[in-house]
Amino acid sequence: MKRWLIRKYARLRGKILRENATPEYVARGWALGMFCGCLIPFGLQLAISLPMAFIIRGSKIGAAFGTLLTNHFTIFIIYPAQCFVGNWIIRGNLTYGKIVDEMHSMIRISENDGMMAGFRKLLELGWEFAVPFFVGGALLTAVMTPITYVFVINLVRKYRVRRERRAAGKA
Repeated sequence: MKRWLIRKYARLRGKILRENATPEYVARGWALGMFCGCLIPFGLQLAISLPMAFIIRGSKIGAAFGTLLTNHFTIFIIYPAQCFVGNWIIRGNLTYGKIVDEMHSMIRISENDGMMAGFRKLLELGWEFAVPFFVGGALLTAVMTPITYVFVINLVRKYRVRRERRAAGKA
């Protein structure tokens, strides 16, 4: 498992570093992907992040891969936590147990019957869940998007400086 994670990380890092564009362009795309991954419900993220990448002139690869913060494995942790935090911020009356039960039910419905069935379930849950979900997502977005931008732009810049030094040393 550890080797698999290291290979995945190396492959992802390579995609970030080898993209032939300015560091700002690359970081904009990754930050947009993180923005959509944190705020937009699972299933709509790519449909929103890729067109937005064209509009803001950011990396399409980054916009696609950045949404992978929420995936089939992490949404069972991230969505209930984000809903719980959002509920706490708005002073709602949901318990963590109820949030987990309803979120897992929505995710199972989405996986078995498709995304639209999952969205219908979310709508059935009503404002009691939707508002905390988006408030918690907005907070997660406000934290993760700038961190992603700064991390990626610094990573790309440092890589390119090292690459230029190596090329100059060989010449």
